[in-house]
Amino acid sequence: MEASVTAGNFDELLLLLGRMNYSWTNTETLLIHFIAGLAGVDKETAIVIFLTLNTTRARFDLVDRLAKLKRVPEGMRDEILKLTGEMKDILKYKNRYNHCLYSFDAEGRQAKTILMRVAETKRDIKFGKSQDLDAAEIGRVREAIRTIETLNRNAWAIILKHKFPV
Repeated sequence: MEASVTAGNFDELLLLLGRMNYSWTNTETLLIHFIAGLAGVDKETAIVIFLTLNTTRARFDLVDRLAKLKRVPEGMRDEILKLTGEMKDILKYKNRYNHCLYSFDAEGRQAKTILMRVAETKRDIKFGKSQDLDAAEIGRVREAIRTIETLNRNAWAIILKHKFPV
């Protein structure tokens, strides 16, 4: 990809973001197995619980809280909380791209993201923080995809190690 993202090569970024979202979907559904194993229920029941919790945050909260129960061995607890912490970190990065606008300069040469988030202080608000999209940021997107794929493999290793329902 060129040094900066432009209207001419924007499709490459969109393909990468699609891959990141696809990879993340697989990551989030792995929480079903953690819910099943930690709650002591079958996979079908865990799916119902997962689908009833309609936000990613609620799903992570449930897995983290189940992992913190006294009956969960310390080593298992630490493994799961470390993994979910890493998942939540990469989720913030992924969400930045899912909850922003994209714009180009008048000539279509420089793409940028515009965050659709309000930052509030005691006396004012700020919004519309922008960031140029360049080769370095494309590299970070690629690295995020690799991180998500690694997290998926790590999650499966924990699921299988502790014989959670699959």
